[in-house]
Amino acid sequence: MASSAANTETPQLNPVIEPLSWMLGTWLSDPPGDGIFPTMKPFQYLEEVHISHVGQPMLNFSFNAFHPDTRKPMHRECGFIRLKPDTNKVAFISAQNTGLVEVEEGEVNGQELSIASHSIARISFAKKPHVEQITRKFRLNSDGKLEQTVSMATTTQPMTQHLHITYKKVTP
Repeated sequence: MASSAANTETPQLNPVIEPLSWMLGTWLSDPPGDGIFPTMKPFQYLEEVHISHVGQPMLNFSFNAFHPDTRKPMHRECGFIRLKPDTNKVAFISAQNTGLVEVEEGEVNGQELSIASHSIARISFAKKPHVEQITRKFRLNSDGKLEQTVSMATTTQPMTQHLHITYKKVTP
């Protein structure tokens, strides 16, 4: 059986995910992202994002954050973005290296995707305070850059903005 890596032909975009096609590509943070939260020191991070498809009715994604000075790996997550056929309803399924697995749901409207946690699971020895809710917004801005804003609530803090980052597209 031939390896899929040998197949250089890009599969056709499944029409179901056409409303999310503006997210496709490899994106690099430009400038570094900002992280804030009441229980931690503010920080900056670099991030590389890959959003792709293999012809299925979903997008595949990976987010890889790095320390801006040392380039050491930080937060990583990967998963899928599904669109309910013939609607603007979206599900974002993510597994994170912190031990968090989440499903967020929401809507895509034009070049903006707004989602909120539907269910969150964590490993038994996850660090406290535990994340209880997450919201995200992705949007393609007028400069053609992708922006992501993440807010979260934990067992000790109400919903508060946590991350904001802008990415520049480096490959289609």
